[in-house]
Amino acid sequence: MNLPNKLTMLRVVMIPFFVVFMLVPIAGGTDKWIALALFIAASLTDMLDGHIARKYHLVTNFGKFMDPLADKLLVCSALICLVDLGRIPSWVVIVIIAREFIISGFRLIASDNGVVIAASYWGKFKTTFQMVMICLMIADLEPLRLLTAAVMWIALALTVVSLVDYLVKNKSVMKEG
Repeated sequence: MNLPNKLTMLRVVMIPFFVVFMLVPIAGGTDKWIALALFIAASLTDMLDGHIARKYHLVTNFGKFMDPLADKLLVCSALICLVDLGRIPSWVVIVIIAREFIISGFRLIASDNGVVIAASYWGKFKTTFQMVMICLMIADLEPLRLLTAAVMWIALALTVVSLVDYLVKNKSVMKEG
């Protein structure tokens, strides 16, 4: 197993620890900061594994499959924890997770037709804003509540825009599928 794939697997292994620190008060008030550190570290492994894989030509089928799955597991776990803690409306999380399922299904149809759908700029912006939103919501700082709400609305808008962008740019895949 190469280094990018090990980093992807490390991200998957970090998720249960992240969830525990998000939901179980075991660290005497520092739980959210440990969870935040774990989330940031896991998010950074995502950037790092992709960079290493492309730079050193270490892209594998395992990585192509597991990297996006690990990302979805991390983000969905964080969002579900935040719903449980009352920091994000459940309907927002449903929209975000629904988009991920739709795009994953769409990519599956495309791959069956021999088409690879790369991430768009809208998708990358969406991911960035979702990660920032999650970090702000984990920190849950009163002076940043307005900023957190604004980032949530931007992340939600980018989620919808990126979905529409994928579907419009790749509508021929659906016709063929």
